Amino acid sequence: MPPTETASRPKPAKSQAVVVLLALIAGIAVGAGIRANGSPTLLSGIGIFDIIGTLWINAIRMTVVPLVAALTIVAVANSGDAKRVGRLGAYALLVFVVMLLASGALAAVLAPLSFEQLALAPDVAARLRESLATGASATAIAMPTLAQRIIDMVPANPIKAAADGAILPVVVFSLALGLALTRLTEERRDAFLNVCRGLSDALLVLVQWVLGLAPIGVFALAVGLGTKMGASSAGALLHYVLTLSAILFVFTLCLYPVAAILGRVSLRRFATAALPAQAAAFSARSSIAALPAMIAAVRDDLVLNPRMSGFVLPLAVSVFRLNVPIAWVVGLLFLGKLYGITLGASALVTIVLTATLLSFSVPGLPSASLFLLSPVLAQHGIPVEGVGILIALDAIPDMFKTLANVTAHLTSAVVLDRVDRT
Repeated sequence: MPPTETASRPKPAKSQAVVVLLALIAGIAVGAGIRANGSPTLLSGIGIFDIIGTLWINAIRMTVVPLVAALTIVAVANSGDAKRVGRLGAYALLVFVVMLLASGALAAVLAPLSFEQLALAPDVAARLRESLATGASATAIAMPTLAQRIIDMVPANPIKAAADGAILPVVVFSLALGLALTRLTEERRDAFLNVCRGLSDALLVLVQWVLGLAPIGVFALAVGLGTKMGASSAGALLHYVLTLSAILFVFTLCLYPVAAILGRVSLRRFATAALPAQAAAFSARSSIAALPAMIAAVRDDLVLNPRMSGFVLPLAVSVFRLNVPIAWVVGLLFLGKLYGITLGASALVTIVLTATLLSFSVPGLPSASLFLLSPVLAQHGIPVEGVGILIALDAIPDMFKTLANVTAHLTSAVVLDRVDRT
């Protein structure tokens, strides 16, 4: 890596990670306090925090598409070997699938143990179905089919895809362009790559400025989240929320030794590098919003190969949804308990395999995987309106889903960097 690539990006101070974490905790505490107080004046002021948090997220999003495009083009073109990039992509998909299956297996073991402790009276179940299913169903949105998602991967208009913020089509176009550049003479290739390097370096400086405001942005977002984390859910609903959140968190912790052992990095170094991206992901519920922080962690803190930030991370953010098998297993087991339907071991295996395959077609929207769940519910004899219950309860678990996703993205980058160097 040329010296100029790191000279303009000073390594973030470790103390900032602590400040961001404290801002997250403080914001949630303030929001919960405002909700508990119930003062109309205080509640009306929540909108100010929403505006500040949204501005910070928008500042992050404006850098994502051009940064991803520039990094991908440079990383692929510099490889000079299309076969090597193809091999890295194949290894990436293999790592993704293994992690997805492992997450589903953990949920299939832990979730039944949790729900064995849940005693649900028939009248309580009836009230839950009546009160939640109707209201949550109003949140349904039109989802693209798997075929349409595959078609959209190759953009008819890459400029329009970039304007729409569609990451995967931009990655596909940038990957193809980077591979095409490997066929040009060195003189002509370097002229174009110098522009891309200058663009990526400038954007990374801008990202550092935006990330410098992370404590403010995370605090503002966390205040809004705290107002939604009251004690309205109880009993069975709280049991489901805690079970799903806990399993997601447990698997997130399991990723740390994976990164340390397979990626050959220290636990402390990986944890420190990952924390800013995790805080952004947890508060914003968006892997895309955390992508600049992930890129900064991979390039500056972990010092991985540029292909990890320019190819692996954008690919992971586009298609790798680690949370889907866990969310589906826990969700179906909970609905089975709610509707009095027992799901055996063979059903759980089917659910994990189905979730693994369909996870690659889940768009990057909050709770998006739940909108693909209706056919799976029907397959196992569970009323499809049950998906509305899961959507209604997903605000808190979705934060842990995004946390797991981002940690998995960084873990895959560390592991694949080790593979790529062999």
